[in-house]
Amino acid sequence: MNATPAPAHAPMRGTEARRRRPVRVRPLFARRTLTHAARALAELAWISACGNCLAFSTPEPSRLIDQQRCMFCHTVDTPFRAPSFQQISVRYRGVPGASDMLENKLRKGGEAHWGKIAMPSDAGRGSGLLSHDDAHTLVQWVLSQ
Repeated sequence: MNATPAPAHAPMRGTEARRRRPVRVRPLFARRTLTHAARALAELAWISACGNCLAFSTPEPSRLIDQQRCMFCHTVDTPFRAPSFQQISVRYRGVPGASDMLENKLRKGGEAHWGKIAMPSDAGRGSGLLSHDDAHTLVQWVLSQ
């Protein structure tokens, strides 16, 4: 009987196989984690590059702003005759009852809190009566700045 020669590399069994098997090192972060992190970084870069685009979660009510002549005294980001919308937002964001107070001030006018010029009523602005819903829309937009 002829014995078949053993292959040049016989498969290892048992503890010898475990000892010689290459150790597989797991990366610190799995690939899935890296893709999630990369996606989050890309979104963060986009947000920071387009910060002004995303800062306004409420769409600008241009028709109401023009109709109520808001830009005669206010601007979005710098004080002019009156505080900027961003300054108003910073002061009143998170204050309980601020939205109602600002809506009433828009509709009825009010004394000067920021400087010498008082907020005129809707009739004083020469823009016609401002409905409660329109006042609410304007205030929510200002507070979202």
